[in-house]
Amino acid sequence: MNHHPRKRFGQHFLRDPIIINRILALIDAKPGQQLIEIGPGQGALTTGLLTAAGALDVIEIDRDLIEPLAKRCQPFGQLCIHQADALQFDLCTLLNDSCAAAISESIPASSTQRLRLIGNLPYNISTPLLFHFLKYAHCLDDLHLMLQREVVERICAAPGNKTYGRLSVMVQTYCAAEMGFIIHADAFYPPPKVESALLHLRPYLQPAFALGNRQHHATLVATAFAQRRKTLRNSLRELISTAQLIAAEIDPNARAETLTIAEFARLSELTCNPHISP
Repeated sequence: MNHHPRKRFGQHFLRDPIIINRILALIDAKPGQQLIEIGPGQGALTTGLLTAAGALDVIEIDRDLIEPLAKRCQPFGQLCIHQADALQFDLCTLLNDSCAAAISESIPASSTQRLRLIGNLPYNISTPLLFHFLKYAHCLDDLHLMLQREVVERICAAPGNKTYGRLSVMVQTYCAAEMGFIIHADAFYPPPKVESALLHLRPYLQPAFALGNRQHHATLVATAFAQRRKTLRNSLRELISTAQLIAAEIDPNARAETLTIAEFARLSELTCNPHISP
């Protein structure tokens, strides 16, 4: 496939066959599963996913890649290409209306089977894409994503770790997160300037924490980490009083990086519904 990678789309095409096979083995796609690939590019993973599952939906923004991708994948299975911006795409519209559902009698209209998401995400929009995917976590079974190594480390970080921050809290509130293997720059063309890593997310079937207002929770977390060296008493003074922090059994002199996912959820509920006891 003769296509010059476009910088404006953040294109770095995966080309190392060993890495490709390792990723496909971890995904372990099966017939009947509803798979979605974000940014299939030149089809490095696409052909393997199709071979394993028989059907696949892909979301690709670069219209110049669509025709060659369709031709390359034609022998391997049923490919449904959506020429769209993944940041604007409602993933839940594919639930039971995917390429796999269209050809498989094993997925009835009333099925509760969720989608599996795979993608080599552009570095320049990886964080906005992650937050977009979280909006559809209830429709997703799992996600296998290639991201900048530093971003994956931040997502999977634990409280007290220097890389623990807003991204860690927001992702781990809704998903179990696991860092996979490192992918060196020379596995891609053109090679990026940084290492990548594989990230596996599994959204919780039932929310780990009952958040009455997800937007309020997001604002609270962002505010707490905006000036991470400040104590919570100071960083959250516009959202929560010292008395409320104490009532929630949280040290007002603590910093955001020390709070657990559960403590952030508790603070969110307390400040969103001030009459609820901690």
